[in-house]
Amino acid sequence: MVSSCCLDQLNLLSTDDFRVMNRIPRVMKVSGVISDFGEDQQAMPRKRVIIVSNQLPLRAWRDSVSNEWCFEFDENDLLALLRDAFPPDTEVRYVGTLKADVDTADQEEVAQVLHDKFSCETIFLPVDMRNEFYHGFCKHYLWPLFHYMMPMTGNDGGRFDRSQWIAYVSANRIFADKVLEVTDRDDEDEDHVWVHDYHLMALPTFLRRRSNRVKLGFFLHSPFPSSDMYKTLPVRDEILRALLNCDLIGFHTFDYARHFLSSCRRILGLHSESNRGHIALEYYGRTVTIKILPAGIHMGQLESMMSGESTLRMAKELKHKYEGKIMMVGVDDLDLFKGIPQKFSAMGELLETNQELRGKVVLVQITNPARSLGRDVQQLLDEANSIAKEVNNKYEEPGYQPIVFLKGPVTTQEKLAYYAVAEFCVVTPVRDGMNLVPYKYTVCRQGCPALDKAFGVDENSPPKNSVIIVSEFIGCSPSLSGAIRVNPWNIDEMANAMYRAIDLSETEKHLRHEKHYKYISSHDVAYWARSFDQDLVRACRDHYHKRYWRVGLGLAFRLVALEPNFRKLLGDTLNSAYKITSSRLILLDYDGTMMPPTSVNKGPSHEVISVLNRLCDDPKNIVFIVSGRDRDTLSKWFSSCEKLGIAAEHGYFTRWTRDSPWETYRSVDLSWKEVVEPIMQLYMEATDGSCIENKESAVVWHHQDADPDFGLFQAKELHDHLENVLANEPVVVKRGQHIVEVKPQGLSKGIVAENLISSMRSKGKSPDFLLCIGDDRSDEDMFESIARSSANPTLPAIAEIFACTVGQKPSMAKYYVDDIVEVIGLLRGIPEATVQPN
Repeated sequence: MVSSCCLDQLNLLSTDDFRVMNRIPRVMKVSGVISDFGEDQQAMPRKRVIIVSNQLPLRAWRDSVSNEWCFEFDENDLLALLRDAFPPDTEVRYVGTLKADVDTADQEEVAQVLHDKFSCETIFLPVDMRNEFYHGFCKHYLWPLFHYMMPMTGNDGGRFDRSQWIAYVSANRIFADKVLEVTDRDDEDEDHVWVHDYHLMALPTFLRRRSNRVKLGFFLHSPFPSSDMYKTLPVRDEILRALLNCDLIGFHTFDYARHFLSSCRRILGLHSESNRGHIALEYYGRTVTIKILPAGIHMGQLESMMSGESTLRMAKELKHKYEGKIMMVGVDDLDLFKGIPQKFSAMGELLETNQELRGKVVLVQITNPARSLGRDVQQLLDEANSIAKEVNNKYEEPGYQPIVFLKGPVTTQEKLAYYAVAEFCVVTPVRDGMNLVPYKYTVCRQGCPALDKAFGVDENSPPKNSVIIVSEFIGCSPSLSGAIRVNPWNIDEMANAMYRAIDLSETEKHLRHEKHYKYISSHDVAYWARSFDQDLVRACRDHYHKRYWRVGLGLAFRLVALEPNFRKLLGDTLNSAYKITSSRLILLDYDGTMMPPTSVNKGPSHEVISVLNRLCDDPKNIVFIVSGRDRDTLSKWFSSCEKLGIAAEHGYFTRWTRDSPWETYRSVDLSWKEVVEPIMQLYMEATDGSCIENKESAVVWHHQDADPDFGLFQAKELHDHLENVLANEPVVVKRGQHIVEVKPQGLSKGIVAENLISSMRSKGKSPDFLLCIGDDRSDEDMFESIARSSANPTLPAIAEIFACTVGQKPSMAKYYVDDIVEVIGLLRGIPEATVQPN
């Protein structure tokens, strides 16, 4: 197998090359003869899913007697449930760190045990790196930002710390190295790598750099903030580009995906498209698919735990203890965003405004231990304790306490018992990722035969019911269509929601419960995992149909995917053909090809003028600027280019040299402009940053300097508006890059190319060399026209054709260059004309 360091030295990697390398056998059976297919050819490699997360889904502790390390899967960890989510013939391996400190001397032995018995590949980060990576950048910077808390400049820190970012990147590189060790086998095509959560957002870059064919998916379990929030991150570009090295990126809700796509659009200028229900981004020739699907729970495991003796015993005790009471339950981590103080305040408001509920309604709040340390956690706990104490002091009675605040750890069995007994579940974080508490609550309220027996449920008992009060700011909210949604910042609204839930009829409670249970039972963790895996396979189906080019250093690295017949135009290739030809036609777009579209001064530079004049000085060349700009502007800009031809306004006006007259495409009726101009004027006034360009043959509305989202929205509206108004006019309405243009029918750069080639042939100078370079949709008309002309056997063949687009993107051209700098470099490198001796 070829080592990755060797592959890294190749500029262009073909998937055909990989196939050949994978066919090289490892065993020589006869001296001097290598068997083409070994015995293990018949054994199909087993599919393997590699789950990568910051922490392994394990519990680790030392035995109090033997002092030996003990391990078990943490059944409360969503990732641990993935072991049962895939088909039986799928091998599931985990990569991550342990939730415990292991002495250096024990690390090798521990790693081997976890590898052999738990299918886990363990990473041991240096203590300093782990603190800066996890407790620093992840928990004190990324996590608050992704939950809409702006970095502050107080004594607690919160400002961006470059050293923490370096630790984050270094840790991600270590994770990638470990994944590569796991995938280092003969047929890595059967390996699916699934990276989880914000701790490892830089990992895809390091993994993709070493393996262009790995099936790489990423799932974000936290919210993704709005683009305005995300833009405050100093390393925003690096993280987005790293994520875009994946094949599939998953989110729990459309809102989170929408914010990610908006950030890609506003920061990187990338636009998404929907194709047959799948959202995708085109990134350097690769398609990055976006997956929207909330996670699920393990139904079988939950039902099994409910049937356990300890769960049944505790459920019976709780049912007896709270007999005659209306119980609401909440289970949350102890962190800033779970909304525990707001929930307690709403409980106080409920009792304040509804005297009849005093002595009846109980809120049991269970908290899991805090995942990170800090003064903010203690402040939160103090605030929650203070509110709970105030409400209890005011409304408690003998045998009645309104708020029961249980500070963890609380066993899973005890939580399930509370779920089974509680009539209502209150989950009201101010911001959260998925949050599976309502799912578990619903399944526990549905119960199981053992629980029904313990509760004395029979065929004459009332139907099962449950009611969920849920924050509108958490990932599970959209999937719980029968829940009562609340704004946790509005205490009165939450109190009213609690009262409304209590006041629901039994029939209404049952219908809501049935609706939720049907969804939750059919969208379990296996459905989530298999759906993601199927979409990952679909997202990777073009891996073998493209060639790959590694571009960029560090976190700017990206993998450029090229069609088999789409290759970079190199100076040597162009110049070799140039030297052996004698009748050359060179067609050059201007904006985006010779001049950066972001440049304030749109006129040509001295270098561009010099290059054009040098090309025009060769008598074997005919050089044209083919642009959508008006003829007066182009005439002024290129007045120093005596022999340069210009096709202005997409060919409506054409002249062969500076001193030759302008030729008009055809005489057309332009009275439609009187209708178009007032409409565009309205959109220009309504869209800050837009402007109108009024040409002789066309009218163009530009929105390059407008807000990206609003500009696109207005462009679509304007396009549809004009198409309806001009349905009976001899014009076309076209959307281009940041423009909406109205122009006469039949007018395009493709017609320009056809006319120029035809004119040269009629003069007995049929071109034997054709170079055409452009960057946008209008230039595709030229590429298509050239391809059509070259394929027509009735027309004289053009020996050397170089249709070239600027940037790697789907195109009718067969060549590309990366940017404008390379365009100028190619033209500058063309040999000068040689002067023939007399």
